[in-house]
Amino acid sequence: MSHANYQALTYLKESPSQTAGPYVHIGCVPTFAGIEGLYPDPGQEMITGDAQGTRIRIEGQVFDGTGTPIRDAMLEIWQADAAGLHNSPSETRGEADPHFTGWGRQPTDGETGTFRFDTVKPGAVPWPDGRMQAPHISVWIVARGINLGLHTRIYFEDEAEANAADPLLARIEHRNRVPTLIAGKIDGGYRFHIHLQGDRETVFFDI
Repeated sequence: MSHANYQALTYLKESPSQTAGPYVHIGCVPTFAGIEGLYPDPGQEMITGDAQGTRIRIEGQVFDGTGTPIRDAMLEIWQADAAGLHNSPSETRGEADPHFTGWGRQPTDGETGTFRFDTVKPGAVPWPDGRMQAPHISVWIVARGINLGLHTRIYFEDEAEANAADPLLARIEHRNRVPTLIAGKIDGGYRFHIHLQGDRETVFFDI
C-alpha cells in the first residue's frame, strides 16, 4: 500500500481546537479556580531546594488593546538554570540543577491582573548554529478569547551587551519593538508587562 498521499506527522502545528478559552483555569490551575481536592496547581514552585544562581522575581501585568489589565490570563514560563542548562531529557550539554524545575505556571490575579514568578536568573544558552543567546525566559500566554496561545520571551535590561548580540532579537525587523521584550530592573527582580494589542504590542513569535 502506497503512503505517498499520507501527511508526515513529524510536527503538528497548534490549532484552534486547542483553545485556551474561559476554561483554561479549570484544568490548569483548579485550586485557583475554586475547585478543591483535585491536585495541587502545578508550576507554582520552580525552586525546590538550594538552587544555584541569583534568585529573582518576575512580575508584571497582561494588558488588552485598551490598556486594561486582563484578570483571567494564565502564563507559563520555561528557562535554563543559572548555568544555562535545561531540566529536560533532551539536554545533552550537562546536568541541570536538580533543585530548579525550569518551568512555572501562574494565573493573573483576579483583582489586579498581575502575575509573579519566583525563579533564578537564567544563564546563556546556544542558538542552533552555536552562537550564544542572551539570558532569557520563554513565555506562553493564554486567556479568554485567545484561541491560540501566544509565545514571547523575556530578556533583561542589565544584559545589554548580550542582548545586542542575541540571534533572535537581531531578526526583529522593526527595531523600535525590541524593547517590548526587555524586562526592567526593580528591587529584587524585574518587571515585565505584556501588551496584546496597541502601540506597545509585545513581539510574539510564530512557533
